Amino acid sequence: MTGSSGDNQLQLPERVISVLRCLSCQSQLEPDQNGLICAGCGRKYPLVNGVIRFVDAQQYAGSFGFQWHVHAQTQLDTHESNRSERDFEQRTGFRPQDLVGKLVLDVGCGMGRFADVATRWGAQVVGIDLSSAAGVAARNLAGRDAAIFQADVFSLPFAPESFDAIYSIGVLHHTPDCECAFKMLPGLLKPGGRIAIWVYSRYHNWYKMSDVYRKVTRRMPPRLLHSLCYGVIPLYAVHKVLRKIPLVGRPASGLLAYAIPFAFDEDPKWRVLDTFDWYSPWYQSKHTYEEVFRWFEDSGLEDLHVILQPISVAGRKPLKVPAVSLPKETHLEAQPCAE
Repeated sequence: MTGSSGDNQLQLPERVISVLRCLSCQSQLEPDQNGLICAGCGRKYPLVNGVIRFVDAQQYAGSFGFQWHVHAQTQLDTHESNRSERDFEQRTGFRPQDLVGKLVLDVGCGMGRFADVATRWGAQVVGIDLSSAAGVAARNLAGRDAAIFQADVFSLPFAPESFDAIYSIGVLHHTPDCECAFKMLPGLLKPGGRIAIWVYSRYHNWYKMSDVYRKVTRRMPPRLLHSLCYGVIPLYAVHKVLRKIPLVGRPASGLLAYAIPFAFDEDPKWRVLDTFDWYSPWYQSKHTYEEVFRWFEDSGLEDLHVILQPISVAGRKPLKVPAVSLPKETHLEAQPCAE
């Protein structure tokens, strides 16, 4: 696990250190007094607020840094609720037996909601997030078998074929290029490893008006937008009243929901969080199964299948075919390339 905030001592499992690579020269990284240092070119990666930083700034992900500092534990499972565990299963298809003892990459870990689940299932998790939420995840997962880094999906500090499994839930569609972001990941899978992603669906129309509002809301100061999102608490009550009115109530509720889309969650904290999460990101793309299957196929993945919640797709990296040794007396002549 990473060091705690204010701690200059870095503790990382050997298994994790062995897969880390320098962004500049791809050499191995070694623990340093204040972070990591490249064994090849000497580039340093500092320990800041409990996590190693492979980026200098949050870039387009600043709203998520704000979001997960405010809602640091809103979505963590408790004795009363295992909602995140259920969401994890329904969006990845993974089961506890799939991850026990495996080295797993969580792409866009946020405050550690799903890494919390994976570590409970026995996985050793490496989580990355572009935003300062990485520090929140490190605190939430203190004492767990998890290493958290602040890093960019388009420039990941890992050796090829390092991970047994990779997942990214609700994150890739918030990058400038969702397809490109996804295609950065299969090369990090070991042969036979599995990858699962969940991205926003393009099959629905409920969000059409929110796309118009987002031209303004994504430019708002996060604190102001978050304050406005508390308006969904009474608005939810309005919908409940409308739906009790015979004949016209439900159509009126539907029209209002189309005009002002927000998260219809029974828990007020989740409702505010999910509404802010929808309106605040700078990038937000929606996709179809046809698109996502093509990304998987282009990346050479096999055994593709749809998981429960759209758009969720999982696949496997093929096992390497062993080289066939020819008898010593066999000679092959070089054949010209087809024109």
